[in-house]
Amino acid sequence: MNHTSSQRYVFSFFFLYSFVFGMLFPRIGDLQTQMGIGETNLGLALSGLPIGVQLALLFADKILYYLNFKIIINLGISLLGFFLFISSFSYNPFTFFIFLFCAGFIVGVVEVSVNIEADRVEYKIKKKIMNRSHSFWSLGFFSAGLLGAIFAQLNINPSFHFFVCFLLGVFLVFNFSKKYSIAPIRPTLTQKISLFVIPSKGIMALVFFTLSAMLVEGAGIDWSVIFMRDIFKTPPFINGMALFLGAAAQFLVRYNADKIIQDFGNQFVARVSIICMFFGLLTISLTNSPYLALLGFFIMGAGTAVLFPIAVSAAAQMSDKSSAANVASLAQISFVVFLIGPPFLGYLAEAYGIRISFIVCLPLLLLSWVFISSIDDK
Repeated sequence: MNHTSSQRYVFSFFFLYSFVFGMLFPRIGDLQTQMGIGETNLGLALSGLPIGVQLALLFADKILYYLNFKIIINLGISLLGFFLFISSFSYNPFTFFIFLFCAGFIVGVVEVSVNIEADRVEYKIKKKIMNRSHSFWSLGFFSAGLLGAIFAQLNINPSFHFFVCFLLGVFLVFNFSKKYSIAPIRPTLTQKISLFVIPSKGIMALVFFTLSAMLVEGAGIDWSVIFMRDIFKTPPFINGMALFLGAAAQFLVRYNADKIIQDFGNQFVARVSIICMFFGLLTISLTNSPYLALLGFFIMGAGTAVLFPIAVSAAAQMSDKSSAANVASLAQISFVVFLIGPPFLGYLAEAYGIRISFIVCLPLLLLSWVFISSIDDK
């Protein structure tokens, strides 16, 4: 398999993983209405996803040791689509939580697996592809967002919508994976596999660097559709555009990020990203125009695009532990913000208004700015 083919297959796996995962988020408002619950209970139910991710990350290094990439990507996307499809039949937050917990466990394993495979392909072809790989994650997510917005506007039941995406994802991933040759393991320090990967000082610095992007991206994914619905009373298609535009901006930035980083360096790109998040959040929090809010979600999405991929590359290339161990360690700690984010932001939305759910993200931008030095400027 030539270098171009290896890249394209990795890009395809990122796309399919996020396309299946992303089908949930444009329909969260519909599922909230179906369950008849407020933002606090919805936030608690949504926390099933990050809790499942956290549990999976405890075992990710061991799972990747025993199962190869093809098995993980095929089984992972199939089970992820299945659990999300089943979640669409929920009529109370507890069952919704349980199915999202199962889906989150699959997400945790697949997330580490696709990032490690991208890093191995980078090493194999001697060319950076991590940010472009994540751009295809965003492409899959905004494709799912656009499709979800159309289905919502047409009043199509979420269960039928999820079933279509589930079948399409399974068909395509099995078709692509049978033609793909797994990249060889990047040579790193071997070590005993452990249940919990204790983060080094370098990993903790990367965690502080990425926290703002994680919370801001999570707020956009979980609450953008509901924000538009509750603040502006806009139609379902316009509500879905908030999610779609944020993911579209991520795609555009990530697709071109490797070349931009090569020309200007990681730290310059990180500073511009943090500034974009600041102006995007400010616009969303203060505007009384739905169209300015959509612009805010677009700018915010651009700002969140590259901080985590840059940190993943930095973690994967550390030589103190295996790539899988370092990436899992970064993800374990970083995803804590996804664990506390949904219920915390849901409570704030119900108690003080949904605008507050975005305003509280602003202080973490300063933390990311302080820890920019944790990434190499290359």
